Amino acid sequence: MKAILLAAGYATRLYPLTKDKPKSLLPIGSRLIIDYIMDAVDQIPGLTGVALITNSRFFSQFSDWATAQDRTGKAPIEVIDDGTTDDSNKRGAIGDIIYTIDTLGIDDDLCILAGDNIFTYSITNMYDFFIAKNAPTMIAINVPEVEQRRKLAVAVLDDDGRILDMEEKPAEPKSEWGIYATYFYGREIIPLFKEYIAEGGSPDAPGNFPSWLYKKMPVYAFKGDGSCIDIGTVENYEKICAEYEDR
Repeated sequence: MKAILLAAGYATRLYPLTKDKPKSLLPIGSRLIIDYIMDAVDQIPGLTGVALITNSRFFSQFSDWATAQDRTGKAPIEVIDDGTTDDSNKRGAIGDIIYTIDTLGIDDDLCILAGDNIFTYSITNMYDFFIAKNAPTMIAINVPEVEQRRKLAVAVLDDDGRILDMEEKPAEPKSEWGIYATYFYGREIIPLFKEYIAEGGSPDAPGNFPSWLYKKMPVYAFKGDGSCIDIGTVENYEKICAEYEDR
């Protein structure tokens, strides 16, 4: 199992906080956003490596962060520069996944995560679900607020968690199950990323790929019992910092 952390975005909505610093390296409480994510990543059974893909602007900052980590007894972290410099030439999340797979020659099962979302659901329980289903697995969180669901991928699930319908950022969400950016894929799925692009799929949001994939094969969602925090605005960031101040 390999993990890919997607951290090549420019987080322009958080300017000026992220003008010279990636969102993943912003502090929350006494730690960085990426540190909370790595706590979960390190719990994935059988993990043999972590690839963190970023852009040319922030590559050195992530490299410095990775070098400072004590990875004794843990899977090594490799930081990859996707060669982009701003929003005008970014590859998009799916583009970065393909670039990482090709650059490292990955032929393993994958856990793909957003490098800037703090979450509290159990990634080990999600992994167990993925193994039991032996099929691509997303994380689903119950999101009561309609306006919030309109910013997410939203899935309709059967009683077994199989995705029956999925749409990225729907104007009219068909369920309360929001799909966040944690995904498990078997190694056999790897060639399908390029097939998706070849068929005209958007390379941007990572949820676009499973929205295409579930129409071709069984895809499941693990119903997480925690939350996921996607820090999108300065106001949202300040609120989260206040909540984590004493942690």
